[in-house]
Amino acid sequence: MSEPIIRLRGVSKAYERGKQEIVVLDKLDLDIQAGAFEALMGPSGSGKTTLLNLIAGIDRASAGSIEVVGTELNGLSEGDLAAWRARHVGFIFQFYNLLPVLTAFANVELPLLLTKLSRAERKERVETALRVVGLQDRMDHYPRQLSGGQEQRVAIARAIVTDPSVLVADEPTGDLDRKSADEILKLLELLHQKFDKTIVMVTHDPAAASCAQTIRRLDKGRLADADVAAH
Repeated sequence: MSEPIIRLRGVSKAYERGKQEIVVLDKLDLDIQAGAFEALMGPSGSGKTTLLNLIAGIDRASAGSIEVVGTELNGLSEGDLAAWRARHVGFIFQFYNLLPVLTAFANVELPLLLTKLSRAERKERVETALRVVGLQDRMDHYPRQLSGGQEQRVAIARAIVTDPSVLVADEPTGDLDRKSADEILKLLELLHQKFDKTIVMVTHDPAAASCAQTIRRLDKGRLADADVAAH
């Protein structure tokens, strides 16, 4: 077995609320292999999004070790962490987070503006990403001209345009009707199966979770045994 792409050991996360310490994650151990598609489920407040944010380098653990793509995140400065994130992590959010004043093309291009790619290379990357999500004919449209499902596809194109090592998705179908949600889930399965992307997805939706290879359940900051989804 190869080294896991995501490796957590003894990871805890606590917040101070007045004089009280709120423990969100409690001494978690977790291994996720490269190319896996894993879903995180659990009740509200169980720590799912916090765990996702730690894996993605958006937040820092209070204790323990987080190693992702061979890098120990806790030892990085804020600047190094931001650079690592830009290179290795693609983000998919529930509410798309598209800029309304930019076209689909310009929204997808945003992460590439931080790279040394030429304009021609950026154009090629953006067009490829929009083609993968089936929106090559909508690249000049603004978010207001797109359906919710199409907006989420643009957001996914933005997430994959840098060819990240890990995709993190926080309730990616939470704001969509069932038909649009199913289309987004098919797209995530395509990214996993055809492009071998490692995907970690937080979801409340059993239909979304069933698309993953493995379902992990969090409760009160602890991980239960993982379930292997039946396909």
